[in-house]
Amino acid sequence: MEWKTLLSADRERGNSNRQKSTDLRSEFEKDYHRIIGSASFRRLQDKTQVFPLDKSDFIRTRLTHSLEVSSLGKSLGQNIGENILKYRRNSGFTPQMKEDISHILECAGLIHDIGNPPFGHFGETAIREWFQRRLPELTFCGKKVEDMLSGQMKQDLYHFEGNAQALRLVTKLHYLVDEHGMNLTYALLNTIVKYPVPSTGIDPESGNIKDKKMGYYLADEKIFQRVTQATGAGNNRHPLTYILEAADDLAYKTADIEDAFVKGFITYYILEKELAPLEAELRQSEKEGRMDYWFKPLEKLHQLYERGKAKNISNPESYAVKNWIVSAQGFLISCATFGFTSNYDRIMAGTFQHDLFHGTFGEKLMDLLGDMAYRYVFSSMAIYKMEVSESAILDYLMEKLVQAVLYYDTDIKQNTIDTRVVSFISDNYKNAYKLQAKGKKEEEKLYLRLLLVTDYVCGMTDSYAKRLYQEMNGIV
Repeated sequence: MEWKTLLSADRERGNSNRQKSTDLRSEFEKDYHRIIGSASFRRLQDKTQVFPLDKSDFIRTRLTHSLEVSSLGKSLGQNIGENILKYRRNSGFTPQMKEDISHILECAGLIHDIGNPPFGHFGETAIREWFQRRLPELTFCGKKVEDMLSGQMKQDLYHFEGNAQALRLVTKLHYLVDEHGMNLTYALLNTIVKYPVPSTGIDPESGNIKDKKMGYYLADEKIFQRVTQATGAGNNRHPLTYILEAADDLAYKTADIEDAFVKGFITYYILEKELAPLEAELRQSEKEGRMDYWFKPLEKLHQLYERGKAKNISNPESYAVKNWIVSAQGFLISCATFGFTSNYDRIMAGTFQHDLFHGTFGEKLMDLLGDMAYRYVFSSMAIYKMEVSESAILDYLMEKLVQAVLYYDTDIKQNTIDTRVVSFISDNYKNAYKLQAKGKKEEEKLYLRLLLVTDYVCGMTDSYAKRLYQEMNGIV
């Protein structure tokens, strides 16, 4: 793969030359303004990161998380771009390319979660499980829907994925000017495809991170192929995808700990206890001369606690934890930078199979933070209770909407209620459906109508999904 093609500024609609003399922005800077001005981006302010419908003004939403990923991604892009230039890792790499990489990653961070449904990652699970449970029972004109759909169509639904939905949303569903959605650059579109495989190509056992999940629906296969052909990435991960993923992982694993601390799931003393075994392991490695760690997590936490006491901070535990998060992020940024630059040739050849923290000093800390979030937060009774409520909301909406769209846009007359339920769906989504369904066989149209439901549900905020559920059930 070559940077000259990887940083493709081409778009589906093409680039306009109007106002060329007065508009000094690069094509990737233009992407930024298209994104932040979109309704889809604004909706992220009312979508869950960890704690659904939380009333605190501190706890992160999908919007604040995306802003953090955007910032971290840009910083990583600057670090890595400078490293490529300084050590001449690629003779064709220019200072302008470094700037372009930073802008692309800044934009990719903003939209990497834009396709996610309400209620966080649990929302994805609820939609997948609804299809796995109910699709085999659905019928259309006396035929089993499952028998009418192709293998890939069924797998698209059974493996519903927010990452694939993001590509679909920004290329087709954001119907502002025409059918090309936000009409973003190909380099940016390729960067957000974390898993460049179809649903039929998923293989978690392959050992290659790119095969873990699907990256695009059958309905969006052609746009995926046009994008990857233009960038030259093909079925490999775009190099910038590794950086985006590292920024995402870094942001949510550190932020989850901070949010959990503020909500009372984790205390200073719990963090202290959890870091102790890792600190002991690191010190043993140093003693044996295997590694020299410049960031010692427990030692840093203690230092910050003592600094808080010296400053007469009323809550030195809070001071220590929040400042420790900042220090840990700085350390992990360095680790991700090293992960990319030390594996540069394999990344550019498309043969690197891991995330950027793999094999670095930060790998064990990242693993510990993720494990802590799972044990203290995600498997807690409070979160389980919320997820049961969220499941009831999404199951009901999926049931009503799928039944309503089965005979939409067919010669068979819908009943009164189904007609009204379909009317709830945004005209943007219905227009996108009609454009894609034009000239298609009935089986393909049926598949697209099922995607119409997931399009609508994924466009919902947490509050809207809850409110619609209540209104449809007569709950005032």
